Formats: sequence, structure tokens, C-alpha cells
Amino acid sequence: MVVAQRLSSAYIVIDAERCKGCQLCISVCPKEIIGLTSHINAKGYFTAQVIQEKAHECTGCAACAMMCPDAAISVYRHSRVASEAVA
Repeated sequence: MVVAQRLSSAYIVIDAERCKGCQLCISVCPKEIIGLTSHINAKGYFTAQVIQEKAHECTGCAACAMMCPDAAISVYRHSRVASEAVA
């Protein structure tokens, strides 16, 4: 017998050169995986970044991307089916 289990993962990519550090994405992320960098971009802003220790918690809800006024965040979702044989 084969049991299929749906595994999903998601991640976001923040374009640091488009980001102006408004922190709106930080305020809406339910998993709190976004923070500010300690360096500035070419425009002189501290930009948003994914906190690597929490990146695996991203659900792909896209709240951050919808909130971003500069369209600096892209959300990627992919899923796969893992099969597990059950005796």
C-alpha cells in the first residue's frame, strides 16, 4: 500500500535595491521571518531581509508581497508528493 503525503514549501526573495526599508512587510508576516539588514542599499536604506534561521517557517501566504509598496518581494511556492510505503 502506498500513502501519498503532500509536502509544501515556500520562500520569499527580497530585491534589496527596490526596498526602501518601510518595514510594512515585517509588520504583516505571521511567522516573523523578515527583519532589517545592518547595511544600506544604493539608495541609502536599511532593507528588509529574510531571517535565515526562520526561513523554513515561511508558509507562502504572500502577505509581505501584497503589503510591499515597491513590489520588492517575490513569493515562490512549490509542492511535491512524497510516497511512503506502509506495510
